[in-house]
Order: sequence, then structure tokens, then C-alpha cells
Amino acid sequence: MSTFNILFICTHNSARSIIGEAVASTHLSGKFVGYSAGLHPQTSVSPVAIEVTDELGYPKEKLRSKSWEEFNAPNAPVINFIISLYDPSNGEPVPHLPGNPASAYWTFPDPSHLEDADVQRRAMRAIMVGLKKRVEILASLPIELLDSISLQKKLAEINQTA
Repeated sequence: MSTFNILFICTHNSARSIIGEAVASTHLSGKFVGYSAGLHPQTSVSPVAIEVTDELGYPKEKLRSKSWEEFNAPNAPVINFIISLYDPSNGEPVPHLPGNPASAYWTFPDPSHLEDADVQRRAMRAIMVGLKKRVEILASLPIELLDSISLQKKLAEINQTA
């Protein structure tokens, strides 16, 4: 069985993409290794995001805020999919990485601006549930058999159906 590397990107790499990394890495299929990065990374990960990823059993020591540019380095893992979790209407493009990975927008609202901890926790759990649904659909696809155009189309469709 092949393993696929998924890079989840959001603006700050403090919550949404961190949750994506944990969801993909803990998926029961074992098909995915999740990574996360930000376009403009913060200096730390949201404590609420750490709490939510802990519910998935993902090791806290793997969580850190980082720039997508780390994945352009010569020793970086080869990324098969880039999933952008921010709104494309904000004008920020999906970064280009070596190997031309398939990419899609799976947009989720940024919970980091929510001030009430309980509201923020509910929002991040909703992101976790939404990402689990999308990753489950991705895991059910015959990824190895799809050409790059079909795979790109399927990634976009996942966001519409989940």
C-alpha cells in the first residue's frame, strides 16, 4: 500500500492546518502522513488546537507552527497533496512545491479570532469533523489509479460533497 503526504496550509499554521495534520496522520487507513504549514506562520500553536488534536491521539511534540517554505527545502518530504484551508477570495494563492502536487481548497473559517474559549473549542471540533469527512472520502478513492487531472478534480469535488 502506498502512503501519501498531505500538506494542509492555512494563514497562520496555528489551528486549522494543525488539525488537518493530525486528522490525516491518525486516519485508520494508514494511507496518509499529514503535514501543516502557514503562509504567515505564528510563533506558536493554539492551545485549543493542541487540545483537539490530543483527542485524536496525535503527539503534541510533533505540533509546531512553520512556514510552507520548509517544504521547498531539498530534504523536505515529497508532498502529494496540498489542501488549502483558507478562503481563496482572500487573494492568497496555493504555494507551488516540487513535484506539482494535486491541490484543492477545503475552506474552513479561521477560529483563532474567536475570543471565547468554549466557542473556539466548538469551532475547532467542527473543523476536525469536517476534515475527517473529507479525508475519509479521499481515502476511499483509488488514488494510485487516477491521473493528475482526475485527482485534481476529485479533490475539488470532495469539498463540495462533504
